[in-house]
Amino acid sequence: MGTLLPPSTNVSQREMEGQSNPPEKLDAGALFVLKSRGSWLHCGYHLTTSIVAPALLSLPYALSLMGWFAGVLCLTVAALVTFYAYNLLSLVLEYHAQLGQRQLRFRDMARDILGPRWGRYFVGPIQFGLCYGAVIACVLLGGQSLKYIYRLSSSKESMQLYQFVIIFGILMLILAQIPSFHSLRHINMISLVLCLSYTACATAGSIYVGNSKNAPAKDYSVKGSGQNRVFESFTAISIIATTYGNGIIPEIQATIAPPVKGKMFKGLCVCYAVVLTTFISVAISGYWAFGNQAAGTTVLANFMVDGTLLLPTWVLLMTNVFTLLQVAAVAVVYLQPTNEALERKFVDAKLDQFSIRNVVPRLAYRSLSVVIATTLAAMFPFFGDINAVIGAFGCIPLDFVLPMVFYNVTFKPSKQGILFWVNTLIATIFSVLGVLGAISSIRQIVLDANTYSFFANVD
Repeated sequence: MGTLLPPSTNVSQREMEGQSNPPEKLDAGALFVLKSRGSWLHCGYHLTTSIVAPALLSLPYALSLMGWFAGVLCLTVAALVTFYAYNLLSLVLEYHAQLGQRQLRFRDMARDILGPRWGRYFVGPIQFGLCYGAVIACVLLGGQSLKYIYRLSSSKESMQLYQFVIIFGILMLILAQIPSFHSLRHINMISLVLCLSYTACATAGSIYVGNSKNAPAKDYSVKGSGQNRVFESFTAISIIATTYGNGIIPEIQATIAPPVKGKMFKGLCVCYAVVLTTFISVAISGYWAFGNQAAGTTVLANFMVDGTLLLPTWVLLMTNVFTLLQVAAVAVVYLQPTNEALERKFVDAKLDQFSIRNVVPRLAYRSLSVVIATTLAAMFPFFGDINAVIGAFGCIPLDFVLPMVFYNVTFKPSKQGILFWVNTLIATIFSVLGVLGAISSIRQIVLDANTYSFFANVD
């Protein structure tokens, strides 16, 4: 994918090198949050944290809704399409940067390529909804991990889920104050190690349970029939798309120090080496061990059945600690678009980043953002269903459709060539899948509505 070259244009070499354009004037959000100081390796850390998140532990459940062949096929296709799509986005960003029009945000791309209304009324709201929804889901998952650790280490059951969510929210209040995306590079390096660690534990645990005398009966048939099976297969596609989803590729590329040419591809190679290792191992081992009984939240839920542990306590504790720590890093990454937008509005770019004038509003609005996310996570502990809708409306358009559209509009490949039609076909197919996935996810919310209650103490 890194060798994919755009069609030739009439732009002069001088323009392509950006020599005829004055330096761009950055707003506070771009100047302070999206600092362009990172290397391709830092980019790889950011990409890995934004994609390889604890949501991948739900992949065995996605396979249980589709079966072996369709499930593994969807996993493979999603990996190929997203790697291809992210490279297309990178090429478009590099092209505009060479013209002296560096695009630092997804909405900047939509504004410059499709028109200002696309950035303001479509891409911007979708991206913010997706990213902030991911933050809420991470806070909820962090609370669930804390509760799981509490149950493993204490015989008491006095604390409720919302209390653990609040505790995790307090941790997020501290992490949210990290000043810039680039400042997260060391945290995201640790995050990469953590995701490899908990997926190794989950994979080894699934293999152990699958071979033990306490192994559940393995049934790989797809449950349900008729329309239920069809709707559940589209729900599975939404889960897989959300797991592979990113939604902040331009913002991550904005953290790379100029010149950016070729650096994003190296970062994506680092990321997808981890993606292939973790996604495939967890999905296949989890589905092999538990079949169509794979849990709908995470595969870790299958390791405790009716209060009986199927793995040693220390293994489950270690796995959940790794998960807890990494989900905090993921949440901070997905806070960055919100931080950037608020910093752009409330911070003065003419003053120092750490001046009192800038620190006070930054502390206030970042804290408020985390408090709102924590409150919503505690109120709606069934956010997984809602997040599937966000994934269908957010991940599929941003990661599976718009990259192809941006490339075709920017480079105008010949309609007689294969590239134009491959991009058009991918965009069309995933647009349809996005609509169907949204319908099936909303249907699931309606079916589960009678089980909803505010601040429920769910597992």
